[in-house]
Amino acid sequence: MNPVFAGAHQLAAMIHRGEIGCEELLQLFLQRIDRFNPGLNAVIVDMRDQALAEARRMDEQRRKGSARGELFGVPMTIKESYNVAGTPTTWGNPDWKNNITHEDAEAVKKLKSIGVNLHGKTNVPLALADFQSYNDVYGTTHNPYDRTRTPGGSSGGSAVALAAGFTGIEAGSDIGGSIRNPAHFCGVFGHKPTWNLCWSRGHSAPGDHRTSPDIAVIGPLGRTARDLDIALRAMAGPDDIAARGFSLNLPILGARKLSDLRVAVWADDEFCPVSREVRSRVEAVGNALRDRGAQVDFTTRPALTSADTHETYQRLLQATLASRTPDEQFDGLVKQAGKYAVDDHSEAANVFRQQTARFRDWAGANEDRQQLRWRWHEFFQNYDVVLAPVTPTVAFPQDQRKFSERTLRVDNVEIPYFKQVFWAGISGVVYLPSTVIPTGLNSQGLPIGVQIIGPEYGDLITIGVADALEQDGFRFVPPPALIA
Repeated sequence: MNPVFAGAHQLAAMIHRGEIGCEELLQLFLQRIDRFNPGLNAVIVDMRDQALAEARRMDEQRRKGSARGELFGVPMTIKESYNVAGTPTTWGNPDWKNNITHEDAEAVKKLKSIGVNLHGKTNVPLALADFQSYNDVYGTTHNPYDRTRTPGGSSGGSAVALAAGFTGIEAGSDIGGSIRNPAHFCGVFGHKPTWNLCWSRGHSAPGDHRTSPDIAVIGPLGRTARDLDIALRAMAGPDDIAARGFSLNLPILGARKLSDLRVAVWADDEFCPVSREVRSRVEAVGNALRDRGAQVDFTTRPALTSADTHETYQRLLQATLASRTPDEQFDGLVKQAGKYAVDDHSEAANVFRQQTARFRDWAGANEDRQQLRWRWHEFFQNYDVVLAPVTPTVAFPQDQRKFSERTLRVDNVEIPYFKQVFWAGISGVVYLPSTVIPTGLNSQGLPIGVQIIGPEYGDLITIGVADALEQDGFRFVPPPALIA
């Protein structure tokens, strides 16, 4: 396979064995960017000059026998929303286009500590709040399997960079599927960690924010499950205060075989139906596990309702997203919420109330969340993982109309555009880790992913299951038009 489509750990092994130099490898990725990025617009901040200098320094280290780090010399791009010293962090907002940061995010420091060489940043939607990736600062990013379709969002540029062979590994963020739906739409692996497993300082709007936003996480994307394991281990860990008393001891799949697993399959739901082909892929992964001897149950669910889960998620999600808004904009949300009658329970009225909730209301939603967390905890006493869709459909055509004008077609049925967030929310609202695996292309040549959900802090178990399934054939397939 062309090195640009290899896993990051495989590239690092090639460098350590002396089969390729750090600068030589970086040049391969840069040549790909020069050739294909103009048509995809994934890499939107170019850091090649400093990356080339760093690659030469790394080559000298290797010659002296002092190369260190599991991903030593591996070229890497990263989502634009991470601070990287000397580059803009705009979150797609034109008001922040001159926000040049002066310190790396904590996750960037940790990834550099295992040897990655950053050479660019990748595109996002405005405020990281869409299933597409376009904005007025950098323009539109296109899916490498079909340029008329979305690559997903908000880590859309990250997933495209991986699928197109522009980078060895990537890192994104996720509050409503922003790692998972791009991984699904672009046929790569992605991992949404347990909430607060990875310190998110430096992944923020302008300002030194030390608080981990509710539900939101940062995490890795890669072309192999092994890459997710390596990157997550590097990124994970308590902040400097908690580190006085806490250290990580994440359980692993270890010597357990797929035949040892107890698997629940949540392939569809009346609350947010999925397309026939998406459902069939979830079931196919379940059947593959059953064929390997796993105990697979296609009907069991935690002791909760889909409607209650989604409502709790929306109450917490909307409050968190609104907390990012500038004061003037938030004042407008408050005024708009006040225009609705007390007995108006329309979707618009509910959203504005959720965005401007009093703490008392938020605390009530948080208590509902804690009840859900314990029900999931009890469920995972009997099951190791849950298989579920990532979103209801494959990558859909680009749609840059107002949010209120958009819908999503699921087979022959139109559903509200943002209802697709349901499948991200079932694990997101309760802090559960979720690993997305590719399952191959459909008849239109579009990727379909499946998420593997585990108990809190079961991150390395879901990644371990993904790795075992990858060995069974559920692996990354490069875009046919970009293999040359």
